[in-house]
Amino acid sequence: MTVLVYSELYATGLALALGLLIGVQRGWVSRSDPAGSRFAGVRTFGLFGLAGGVAGVMQARATTLAFVLLAASAVLVLLGYWRSTKGRASISGTASLTGLITLAAGFLAGSGEFALASVLTGTTVLVLAQRNRWHHWLRHIEEHEMQAIARFALIALVILPLLPDTPFGPYGAWRPRQLWLVVVLVSGFSFAGYAGVKLLGPARGILATAAAGSMVSSTAVTAALAGKLRDRAGDAALLNAGVALASATMFLRVTLLTAALAPFALAGFAKLALPAMAISLMASWLILRRTAAAGGGADGAITVRNPFDLKPALLLMALTMALTLTARWVLERYGDAGLAAVLAISGTVDVDSAIITMGNLPSGTLTPRVAALVLALPVTLNTLFKTAVLLGLAGWQRAWPGAAAMLASLVALGGGALLVW
Repeated sequence: MTVLVYSELYATGLALALGLLIGVQRGWVSRSDPAGSRFAGVRTFGLFGLAGGVAGVMQARATTLAFVLLAASAVLVLLGYWRSTKGRASISGTASLTGLITLAAGFLAGSGEFALASVLTGTTVLVLAQRNRWHHWLRHIEEHEMQAIARFALIALVILPLLPDTPFGPYGAWRPRQLWLVVVLVSGFSFAGYAGVKLLGPARGILATAAAGSMVSSTAVTAALAGKLRDRAGDAALLNAGVALASATMFLRVTLLTAALAPFALAGFAKLALPAMAISLMASWLILRRTAAAGGGADGAITVRNPFDLKPALLLMALTMALTLTARWVLERYGDAGLAAVLAISGTVDVDSAIITMGNLPSGTLTPRVAALVLALPVTLNTLFKTAVLLGLAGWQRAWPGAAAMLASLVALGGGALLVW
């Protein structure tokens, strides 16, 4: 019984604290408003949270009373909105909607959903605190950028969820949703890079997008940057530095995944991947340094013809289909004897799949040394594949620094393989 009381006290206390947190943000925004013109202050939002928390605690024992408390509080919010907007030329529903969200967060806390209530409150405060930035962005969005946002929403939020995730085609090799996810990733990283350049400047925007995006898919990032190189959408050296940085991030990501999913291969694989990562990082730094020394356009303006280009995305999806089908054919024809070939082919586009497959093998199937060398195959083919995509889309003249950086990393990878062997 005592434990239950403490739990309920903690729940209502958290609900009050979350309401006060939202109230502090709202009070700070309206601190210069005339007295009596504000919808609600710190205390009111705190009480909204507390009311929701009390209703959440009581719902199991007194459902009707909890419902009445929530409904009455919601009515007070709506009345406050009506009073605060009466006679005003401009109307905003932010304060009243925030009051209802505060009630909901308090109710979740009172119901024991502490994490969800905290996340909801934190997200609300973050969105409210970014008001001036949102308005600044909206004032500077151009029509073609709004069209790009709409198109990306169509392929990511409408088409992708509607596609089936069931196998089809020869050997059941293709899954429509997974294939379309390749399109979403490539086009999404392309648009994210465009937005990053506008917000952070060419150098920081491209490099930040390359590093962050490569934690998901360095292949998609490389295809997106290659599309920009082809369209001359920015400084070529800067885009090539982004390609090299994406490659370095890939080596880091696969090392971390190996540690998590196939730890028996980590010691040997790290000897392969870490030197290659160091070479990629050094290449990215040298490209940037050379650009700065030559007075290049790292800080200059960037012109992007199309922030949402589907051509690189569709090309990568087609190549993914071909490679996946080839991997299934090898597995069907040669069975487990073709395991290394299957891992290499399937990992050409997505190295993670090869690591996941190896992690699911029965214990003792491969020795740590052999496992490290087997994992080097998909990493090598993936790097060669990205080099081919880069040169195929952008051409040697525009993309040779990025291509050379990836090939140099393969030399380091090969040297590590000799050490392991």
